[in-house]
Amino acid sequence: MDIVRIRNLKKYFGSGEHRVKALDGLSLSIEKGRFTVIVGASGSGKTTLLNTIGGLYRPTAGEILVDGVNLAELSEDQLTVFRRRRVGFVFQDYRLIPELTVRENILFPLALDDARVDEVFFGKLAGCLGLGGKLDAFPYRLSGGEQQCAAIARALITRPAIVLADEPTGSLDVKTGQNVMGLLKMTVEVFHQTLLVITHDLELAQMAESVVRLRDGKTEVQKCDLCVPGV
Repeated sequence: MDIVRIRNLKKYFGSGEHRVKALDGLSLSIEKGRFTVIVGASGSGKTTLLNTIGGLYRPTAGEILVDGVNLAELSEDQLTVFRRRRVGFVFQDYRLIPELTVRENILFPLALDDARVDEVFFGKLAGCLGLGGKLDAFPYRLSGGEQQCAAIARALITRPAIVLADEPTGSLDVKTGQNVMGLLKMTVEVFHQTLLVITHDLELAQMAESVVRLRDGKTEVQKCDLCVPGV
């Protein structure tokens, strides 16, 4: 079953001679419950694709369905609710709120919806990500890897349809990056999560179940299961 279905997706920025075709006729399907990585050269449209799947960008043309929802048919308010409830975001720079504890940061998406906290699920999530003893700490007391783990937990706490991670290891050293990517992969297995990751690190990309390559800046997509990018 596909969690994401994209047909002839186009996303342009600017107009006239300054128009940039970030995505230009891209078609792609992403299977539910899989760990998929997107790779490609700088400017190939990786982040644009991720942000369009996450409802942060509206497509210029084409069809994009996420968890059965046609994003083009949603109003701005509906898109906001869709992102909050059904998409988990993990960013390179963590984006934790410094005034909140780790526990408060993780639960923040639930607080926005005034939703009940499943303490059993929260405890399992924090434990799996190694945050059990850090929940009352503030972000500045955590290492970079611990901050990213808190960001991952925050992305998972609503049990979203899909988690989108944009260069989640880009601010980390090699060893910590490998650990974080391993934890991301573990969340797919333990929590039956669908995970889509952008990374420039081809070695880390090999940890994924599927690799999608954006080529020639915009249009060519190559999808391969359990393959080595670039081969």
